[in-house]
Amino acid sequence: MRARRIKVVASESTNTTGTQSKGNGRMIAYGLVALAAVLFALAYADGYGKLAIAPMDQFKVKPLFGGDTVAWYTPTNVTFWLGMSILSIFALMVMGTRGRAVIPSRGQSVAELAYGFVRKMVEDVAGKDALPYFPFIFTAFLFILSANFLGLIPASFTPTSHFAVTVVLALTVFISVTVLGFVKSGAGFLGLFWVSSAPLALRPILAVIELISYFVRPVSHSVRLAGAMMAGHAVLKVFAGFAGAMGLASVAPILGVVAIYGLEVLVSAIQAYVFTILTCVYLKDALHPHH
Repeated sequence: MRARRIKVVASESTNTTGTQSKGNGRMIAYGLVALAAVLFALAYADGYGKLAIAPMDQFKVKPLFGGDTVAWYTPTNVTFWLGMSILSIFALMVMGTRGRAVIPSRGQSVAELAYGFVRKMVEDVAGKDALPYFPFIFTAFLFILSANFLGLIPASFTPTSHFAVTVVLALTVFISVTVLGFVKSGAGFLGLFWVSSAPLALRPILAVIELISYFVRPVSHSVRLAGAMMAGHAVLKVFAGFAGAMGLASVAPILGVVAIYGLEVLVSAIQAYVFTILTCVYLKDALHPHH
């Protein structure tokens, strides 16, 4: 009986100690999150103790090693973060999957999830005959996703917030699917603009509308991505400016920065997904212009 009581007491003390340690761990975690939020907000702010809000300054192209002149050969903050995006893709898809195993590592799991997710998207939207073009679509998805996520690091630069980057991506998709459509179907690709199910009198009018909407595709494709990234980062900068002006007493702006930052993480992933799925839709039109 005495030994049993000792075991019960020891068990209760162990449970109490475990509960207290869990409680202390949670308090430490909450404190670290609060401290990180304060530092994060102040890192995004230009001025401390003064109202200095210039939300569009973060999108300026600047020479990487100082100076004011930007030539075509000048390394800039844009080229640096474009290179970082490529290196992050290399780290995930090459270094992360270097030791492939039946029980995957974390890096291999992320790479396989991304690969399977995009492959299934291509197959479901554009069909199995679009799988030969999967490497191009997967590369575009990874590039946009990594550029968006790297742009969320304080004091970094978001390449996909510039039309110079998104327009090139959109035009690459537009020209590629257009050439592919004529190569695969010849003049039959023009059937994409002829709505055979409409009344005969309306078909010429609808053909003009379809033709205009087709050439508007690269505009909407590029503006959607750049506009979403630019707007989110600008709002983030405005809240951070108020946080910097109010100092450590800026509870509301700091909470706003943290909330908007969480939303920006979601927007960054959604915009990469939207760009990719629209590419699949355009590819489907090129492969099946009469559908």
